[in-house]
Amino acid sequence: MNAKAVHLLAPGEIPVVDIDRGGQVTYHGPGQLVVYPLLDLARLGLGVRALVEGIERAVVATLAQWDVEAHGKRDAPGVYVGERKIASVGLRIRRGRCYHGLALNVAMDLEPFARINPCGYAGLEMTQVSGLGGPSSVREVGETMAPHLLRSLGFERALPGHNATSTWLQDVSSM
Repeated sequence: MNAKAVHLLAPGEIPVVDIDRGGQVTYHGPGQLVVYPLLDLARLGLGVRALVEGIERAVVATLAQWDVEAHGKRDAPGVYVGERKIASVGLRIRRGRCYHGLALNVAMDLEPFARINPCGYAGLEMTQVSGLGGPSSVREVGETMAPHLLRSLGFERALPGHNATSTWLQDVSSM
């Protein structure tokens, strides 16, 4: 929505799609876990900042399962391991409802990020779960993250007999 073309350095054959979310430029591709929670923020009693921080907390808790120390940055949404970014957050809030969400790099070709200024930051390096000792399975990372995400967004537990992972998370490679 606010992205500047100057952040597209050399997209080449990668399609560039204008979308209606906040943030600058990012890349989505196979080997990346994309999570787009569709939420009514007023109903959940969440503000935008609390939502962003909840998503970041879920990623940080997920990465901790593999002894990866990560953190969010208040002035640059997303999750970082040291100075490298592992997860991007880009939201659209319209009429109190949340669209878009999170992209967590699991086991992917990181080269396309060199063709852009990720999230509008020149020289920002990206990293991924598999490169830090975690699994290379997007599904495994998604299944590990599901309870952390549900908890961080105020859902203490899924409904009995309800598979939170299949409802909340979908492996990009299966699309």
